[in-house]
Amino acid sequence: MALRKLKIILEMIKFEHSIFALPFAFMGAVLGSIVVKGSWPTWMEIFWVTVAMVGARSAAMSLNRLIDRVIDAKNPRTVTRAIPAGLISVLEVLAFIVVSFLVLFIAAFQLNDLAVKLLPLAVFVLVLYSYTKRFTWLCHFVLGVAIGFGPLGGWVATTGQVDMTGLLLFASVMFWTAGFDIIYACQDADFDRKEGLHSMPSRFGVANALLVARLCHVLTFVGLVSLYAMADLSFWFLIGVLISGAILIYEHSLVKPTDLSKVDVAFFNMNGILSVVMFVFTMIDLVIA
Repeated sequence: MALRKLKIILEMIKFEHSIFALPFAFMGAVLGSIVVKGSWPTWMEIFWVTVAMVGARSAAMSLNRLIDRVIDAKNPRTVTRAIPAGLISVLEVLAFIVVSFLVLFIAAFQLNDLAVKLLPLAVFVLVLYSYTKRFTWLCHFVLGVAIGFGPLGGWVATTGQVDMTGLLLFASVMFWTAGFDIIYACQDADFDRKEGLHSMPSRFGVANALLVARLCHVLTFVGLVSLYAMADLSFWFLIGVLISGAILIYEHSLVKPTDLSKVDVAFFNMNGILSVVMFVFTMIDLVIA
């Protein structure tokens, strides 16, 4: 019974989509350690970064599903999610959230003092995000900050500091996340408008929202090119950035104001590939160069 409930929760929070955030967290950890300390992070640091990321994402996604359960029950696209469908109870999800936050806390305390000091801020943003669409169309950027804390957290985990290079990586991931979340929200523009919920598509229309998403991804590309220069990386990293830029162009070609049928491909497939590409070419750069 317990394993069946755990499986339902993991399906509910799309656990496999951790691939969005984990590669950038590893990228922050490895790049930070090399740039700041001139040495590779230890395996224990990588282990605790992984544990922290899994705990943070599991808590955040579970909170989002819990807080949005009434809204999800009204939306034809989300009515089959685990909580509105009655597959799992509120108390069971609450228990999972508590355990996930506990895992995050334990991981932070295994890293360094700065990681512990920044923990309340990270938790605040993780909780805040699920409420933001009730009062602001800037909700996509709050999610961007939450996901951006992944690579910045990896950077802090192995360096014990926050500097401009780490913040540039954070900003690049923040705009990347905001951009693809705006694309994803286009599916619910009419529903959000009807329910009085706030999002870029419901406030400004799908066409204008997609333009903002493109601008966000232009800023992502600029940020990654700037990171290449600031961290004094080699052409291998730049190749990864160029491939990522091509992926973003293709992603936007899949979605049009009059045709949102390929949003899932643009959202899940393309962004999962992009994060892996950036991590792989960062590692190639650091190993070879």
